[in-house]
Amino acid sequence: MALVMKKMIKELFSVGNEKQISDIEDNIVSLEKARERLKKFQTEREENSIVEHPFEKEESLNSVFQIVQPIVTLDNDVVLSTATRIHLDEGLAKLKFHKTIYEDWNFSSVDKQGRSVILNFYGAPGTGKTLTAEAFAGSLGQPIIKLGIAELESKFMGETSKNIQAVFKAATEANAVLFFDEADTLLGKRLSSVTQGIDNEVNAMRSTLLIELERFNGIAIFATNFAKNYDEAFRSRISHHIHFDLPDLEARKKLWAKMLVDQIPLLESKDEFIQTASDLSDGFSGREIRTCMRLVLPKALLEAEQKNEDPKVKLEQLQEVIGRIKQAKVEVANSETKLSAKEISTAKSLLGVNK
Repeated sequence: MALVMKKMIKELFSVGNEKQISDIEDNIVSLEKARERLKKFQTEREENSIVEHPFEKEESLNSVFQIVQPIVTLDNDVVLSTATRIHLDEGLAKLKFHKTIYEDWNFSSVDKQGRSVILNFYGAPGTGKTLTAEAFAGSLGQPIIKLGIAELESKFMGETSKNIQAVFKAATEANAVLFFDEADTLLGKRLSSVTQGIDNEVNAMRSTLLIELERFNGIAIFATNFAKNYDEAFRSRISHHIHFDLPDLEARKKLWAKMLVDQIPLLESKDEFIQTASDLSDGFSGREIRTCMRLVLPKALLEAEQKNEDPKVKLEQLQEVIGRIKQAKVEVANSETKLSAKEISTAKSLLGVNK
């Protein structure tokens, strides 16, 4: 190719500048070398994607999840509404009184579930579902395996179902709590009109998950913001559906008291801060309350530096950032952009939701 191009250049510039011809020829050679390197790279990449090395598959399965020991507990680190906490305690009670229920009262004769407890945490974003799952495991003194669709999906065809099996096996061996985040992507309705390989993969994944849940004799927790997307088969297998409300006034007071740690210098009294902030933050999630603190602390330091005064957080500063969060909730979250009917239909199909 390079020789042909050189000949064409010489014919076109036969009367022209010899230096110009030489420069063009050098550029052609460089281009050819770059093209060859690119071709080689593409070939190697294709070969690597086609050849499935056994050790690579093994590494893929082992790197799907991590078993960690939680450092939080329900009593020390989680603030929940009264109703949510009662439902959680009922889930813990099934484990605490297992011997009484299943052996002494002989409930095992009609319920073969054993020690299996499957919980579903659902509610608005930022209400503490993930933290509570970790704290639930921490309160039991058990490790936790945290997963989502990103961890379970495999680049190898058909390996996603094997990853699910491997996770349940690991949880059983380690006596670990299984936590599935954004569970609506996993527990959505199975697709009835299978048209592509990806549809088969989704159905196989969900069927495998159903089978493993039926066999599992441990604790599994699912969390979602979209519980209505669940397949009925999954819903009926979950023993405890626990709704995570936005914090009520008492819960907000506890959250603000927790966030306003003793080392933070306040201009007004801490009680005044807690009462005012709790009243103003009605409708805020725990995450949004924490965001307010993340905004007000650097704001207080910056203003103190500019005014050359000792830094202290002022109530008016906190009131201002609460107002900014409220404004963002209205102006940022409520976009006027609407999905088309086709986009909604496609999304529902991918999630396995009935049209």
